[in-house]
Amino acid sequence: MKLYFNVSYSVKVGEKLQLIINDEGVISQIHTMFYAAESSLWKCEVDYFSKSISYQYQLVDEKGNILRQEFVPHRLDFPHNYKEFVIFDEWNNKNFPENYLNNKILYNKLNSFSPEKKSVLKKHTHLFRIEAPIYNPNWKIVLFGSTDSLGNWDYEKVIHLSQTNIGIWEASVEIPENEFIQYKYCLYDIEEGKVIDIEAGENRFALPNQSKDVLQIVSNHYFKFKLYQMYHDAGVAVPIFSLRTEDGFGVGEFSDMKKLADWTKETDLGIIQILPINDTTANYSWTDSYPYAAVSVYALHPQYISLENLDFKLPKDLVEEYQAEKIELNSLELIDYEKMISSKWKYLKAVFNEDKEKIYKDRNFKKFIKDNESWLLPYSAFCVLRDKYKTPNFNEWKTHKKYIAGKIAPFFNAKSKDYDASMLHAWVQYQLHKQLKDAIDYTHSLGVSVKGDLPIGIYRYSVEAWTEPELFGMDFQAGAPPDQFTELGQNWEFPTYNWEAMKADDYKWWKNRFKSLEQYFDAMRIDHILGFFRIWRMPVSATQGILGYFYPAVPITLEEFSAWHIPFNFDRYCKPFINDEVLWKYFNENIEKALEFISNNQDGTYSFKEEFNTQRKLADYFKKKPDNLLEEQLLSLSANVLFLIEERNGQVVYHPRFNVYNTDSYKYLSDWEKKSIYDLYHDYFFKRQDHLWYEKAMEKLPVILNATKMLICGEDLGMVPDCVPIVMDELAIIALKVQRMTSDDIPFYNPKNAGYLNVVTASSHDSSTLKQWWMEDSALTQKYFNQQLIQYGKAPEELDCYLAEIIMKQHLYNNAMLAIFPIQEFLATDKELANPKIDNERINNPAVFPHYWRYRMHLNLEDLKMQENFNQKIANWIKDSGRS
Repeated sequence: MKLYFNVSYSVKVGEKLQLIINDEGVISQIHTMFYAAESSLWKCEVDYFSKSISYQYQLVDEKGNILRQEFVPHRLDFPHNYKEFVIFDEWNNKNFPENYLNNKILYNKLNSFSPEKKSVLKKHTHLFRIEAPIYNPNWKIVLFGSTDSLGNWDYEKVIHLSQTNIGIWEASVEIPENEFIQYKYCLYDIEEGKVIDIEAGENRFALPNQSKDVLQIVSNHYFKFKLYQMYHDAGVAVPIFSLRTEDGFGVGEFSDMKKLADWTKETDLGIIQILPINDTTANYSWTDSYPYAAVSVYALHPQYISLENLDFKLPKDLVEEYQAEKIELNSLELIDYEKMISSKWKYLKAVFNEDKEKIYKDRNFKKFIKDNESWLLPYSAFCVLRDKYKTPNFNEWKTHKKYIAGKIAPFFNAKSKDYDASMLHAWVQYQLHKQLKDAIDYTHSLGVSVKGDLPIGIYRYSVEAWTEPELFGMDFQAGAPPDQFTELGQNWEFPTYNWEAMKADDYKWWKNRFKSLEQYFDAMRIDHILGFFRIWRMPVSATQGILGYFYPAVPITLEEFSAWHIPFNFDRYCKPFINDEVLWKYFNENIEKALEFISNNQDGTYSFKEEFNTQRKLADYFKKKPDNLLEEQLLSLSANVLFLIEERNGQVVYHPRFNVYNTDSYKYLSDWEKKSIYDLYHDYFFKRQDHLWYEKAMEKLPVILNATKMLICGEDLGMVPDCVPIVMDELAIIALKVQRMTSDDIPFYNPKNAGYLNVVTASSHDSSTLKQWWMEDSALTQKYFNQQLIQYGKAPEELDCYLAEIIMKQHLYNNAMLAIFPIQEFLATDKELANPKIDNERINNPAVFPHYWRYRMHLNLEDLKMQENFNQKIANWIKDSGRS
């Protein structure tokens, strides 16, 4: 079978295109293409013997280095009655609409789809193929053109295409005319039986085909949608743990998602967004409520299990006790994490022990173990050892400190003393999976999609850190630089990633992680997507984010200090600067106490004593002898440095401390020294890093994202480098716009300015709610009231439901693909449904670490579904804004 490829692409001198054919299980074939000047096309002839083909184009330089590669492969099926095919292609960009729209949300919306067959007759000359994901089930694709056989631009004579796969439309036709062909695709309404719109842009072109035995495949890569025809949706954001139902156990459970989906359907919302649901059990205390510190990136959190939906009933002698605890926990305004989780485990163990023999014989459970053994065995062993030694810190275990697969395998051996304990954790994961999958399937049956949340980091004492430490920077901590939430930055205490090690096996760790999440989710929010460009990292000797620096980064070398005429002195620049004035400023009358930690250098300066010369040493000391005031001042003083050091390939390099010009150390420099360091700081943070970060993101993100069919959204808040929006646009990653968290030098983001590839929202789980925010800063609220909401006069002291509704509508009536709101903001638009205890509604405060994540809805989902007027009001907004 002969394939003749043709593709148009502009190149520079010395560059050329290559065709890569990907056969499963076979090494890719690379074919060099040649440029035909007369047709301005790159061409290639290939002998190929299969009914279907997957291939990509790539651009290389004269040395064969890859300069650019298509992120998404082309796929074609060949009819059996032809032996030769001339293929006219287009370069396939990731951010063409068919690629970022052709995802699991589309499959969910078209859950009743069945592929249509196309009939290719021997007399046919052209096969037209276009990728056009259409979310309206009443629409289809047709085409017409300039020849008689294509209808002569007559809307009554259009050619109907068949949807042979979701988002793939094809039709084969005979075009006997020997003339240049112009054509366009159109949207056709099946119910109305007519063309309702023609695609935007210039006419498309095809060549005549007079060869009887050759089929010309015109492979177009996207329908030129107009913006209103694209997928738009609205949704609700609520953590699973926050759901409240009549028969709950003091915390939201996976099975409660069904009732949330019912309400979502009533209000015409199309998507539910949740927080991470992985197991965070480190020590069974309230600090485990933090959902971004998972002890396993695969295991689900046992708090979400429904005891009443297990495969086996509670022992009869525990039913009465269970009912009493259930009533007590479910009556609470906020989650009592410790009581809830200990009670759940008490009943889970009771059920497991009573029905152990039946559980071990369960074929489906055995299959679950076999299918998931690669992560389930280490996780179960980890849980057993964590509970046995009362700590997740494997460095403190008496056995198995270092993970060795062969020594862990016996945990799943029936003869092992740890077998029952291991099986308990495996069985709980099986029940969680079943309950979540059941809830997701039900949600999908209503046409509602689910958007998950992927934490950027892993917990320092997690299964992954134990089993694969080589993939992580265990000597470092990840966090975030100072921002509007925290002037000292954030230290999440997670290890950083060893991207070079991950790259070595083609990012298998990430691909497996996305594959696991794809079992449940249609879309995914990547928490802190900036971490794929660079991460803010601190040495383990630091406790505050202020002592971090970006990694990777182009650092400052000693030679560069010289080039900038900066008189570098290690002790002066890289150690805390302390003189008498600084000492007095920090400690006042407590100087005598401070001198227990600081030595006098007898030259007008002071230094921290060896045993207190890092923040970690100070923090460890004050754990034993608490003194909040002194500890806070000493930690702050230890951050009074100009530059941070990094050892790289045996050489010491330097990074300016964030906001170096605000340090007391900076104030005591000469004016010319200040200016030189300020200019160097500006160069470091705002000029030199961008290209490096672009390269690092493009190295890993295309590979990782191509491993999933989920719609990917990136949380890109904070200090955003210039390259981030460029990469996100190129890879069609949906960006986040929170009105009060602007990246530009403006007080508020106006949702009407949002481009299509955005999620807009009024607040997030990391911010205060709208009602709280309204009362935080009266001057800012007044400006927002007048300038953003276009209201006259003095702003009310509290946000009323009328203003809350205006804010919601602002975010609905715009071009953004998604408008997703915390459930608190929906309830704020109705004075009868709004929570009078507004401080109970905050989910997280990033300035407080660790924070107790315990928010619960104050209404039952059953009652919310019955609020007909409220629900209809929301449904009307969704319909009127074109998000239905």
